[in-house]
Amino acid sequence: MKPVFEVTRGMRDQETHYCPGCTHGVAHRLIMEVLDEKDKLGETIGVCPVGCSILAHQYMDVDMIEAAHGRAPAVATGIKRVHPQRWVFTYQGDGDLASIGMGEIVHAAHRGEKFCTFFINNAIYGMTGGQMAPTTLIGQKATTAIHGRDPKLTGSPIGMAEMLSTLEGAVYVERVALNSPAHIRKAKKAITKAFEIQHQGLGFAFVELLSICPINWGLPPREAIKWMEDNMIPVYPLKCFRSPEGVK
Repeated sequence: MKPVFEVTRGMRDQETHYCPGCTHGVAHRLIMEVLDEKDKLGETIGVCPVGCSILAHQYMDVDMIEAAHGRAPAVATGIKRVHPQRWVFTYQGDGDLASIGMGEIVHAAHRGEKFCTFFINNAIYGMTGGQMAPTTLIGQKATTAIHGRDPKLTGSPIGMAEMLSTLEGAVYVERVALNSPAHIRKAKKAITKAFEIQHQGLGFAFVELLSICPINWGLPPREAIKWMEDNMIPVYPLKCFRSPEGVK
């Protein structure tokens, strides 16, 4: 019989360190599936900074390098400029990219660096103990906001896709979610498009993936998915903010 499903060659056979219900693994799988299907596993270099994704090299079967907290775009810039023929991507969380790494991601996008960034937004610092992140929702509780985020004290959540889409160098900006099979299929299409834009040398490509963090949200995985749908997606709408014509 013809197989209806095969495990991608892009994922290593390793026991995960991610918490139960975490959707980082789904994002890993999608990126590796695309690279496998494009036959680019041997021609890709990934960059992961500090955060939940710091051990991504144990799962993604491509060349990987770890970067200091928030500095993945700077490292990826150097790699891509030295090896322009390689496919290069950064894989970053919201505490990393939208906080300590804000300067790096904004200027990489502004310059139109020709790599992809996959941004995991779970609205909280995951690895370091559930502190409030720049993406934490108003009223959402965190270990550093025990009564919920107060915009009078800490401002409102930052929409990274909205911000980066205003920069000319960011030629492709889309936000997707990992909460359902239909949305996961759309996420894979967005990842595929990001790599295609890099392949054509058009500029910087940014895909934001809304993710769940059941442990730090204090919710079982199913309830966390529902919480994302009811609370995160209204604040972070799923849409393509910017895309070059003729690229699918």
